[in-house]
Amino acid sequence: MTARSRSKFIDPPVADYALEHSSGPDAVQLELQRVTAERTGRAAGMQIGDDQAVLLEILARASGARRAVEIGTFTGYSSLALARGLGPDGRLLCCDVSEEWTAIAREHWEKAGVADRIELRIGPALDTLRSLPAGERFDLAFIDADKTGYADYYEELLPRLRPGGLLLVDNTLWGGAVLDEKDDSDDTVAIRALNDRIAADPRVRVVLLPIGDGLTVAQRLSA
Repeated sequence: MTARSRSKFIDPPVADYALEHSSGPDAVQLELQRVTAERTGRAAGMQIGDDQAVLLEILARASGARRAVEIGTFTGYSSLALARGLGPDGRLLCCDVSEEWTAIAREHWEKAGVADRIELRIGPALDTLRSLPAGERFDLAFIDADKTGYADYYEELLPRLRPGGLLLVDNTLWGGAVLDEKDDSDDTVAIRALNDRIAADPRVRVVLLPIGDGLTVAQRLSA
């Protein structure tokens, strides 16, 4: 299986060239891709691309993050990348609602040697976040779950980020649907509203990258 990019917004020859000059997946990641395709069928399209995975790993490592949280784990490709970036002393809290899909994640976290860095909690993510101690803080957060819940996740997570911490949001271009004024589906409306909210939020500096299906990188400013 070759390296994959899910970008719909970059010319294919340019995307191919970029992938050829980026770090690719290792054996465990390739196996995780294969198993995800075999066991989840069409849902496998929810898995992030290799380019985005290595970006998450680099951001976690470069920012010096040691405590991170992920909303929406699926089969664990993004959490594996984040855990590697956090390093042996890092801790990643994963929130998901599927025992079946996260069982694949657990299997491959073990194979990759990062299982001891990851705590998985099954249940509604907002309940999990609101159950955390009031003073618990994160260095990095990644949101890739139900789109209509994005605004609530954002507002719950941002105050828990340390100043300078990163909040990453996936699918923020939504296949380009955010530009279609006639598209009033719940998911599109929710993503479009969140994009507008973050862009106007004085608490952060933000860039929306056309990688994958759109990745928003917001950095919390000093309080």
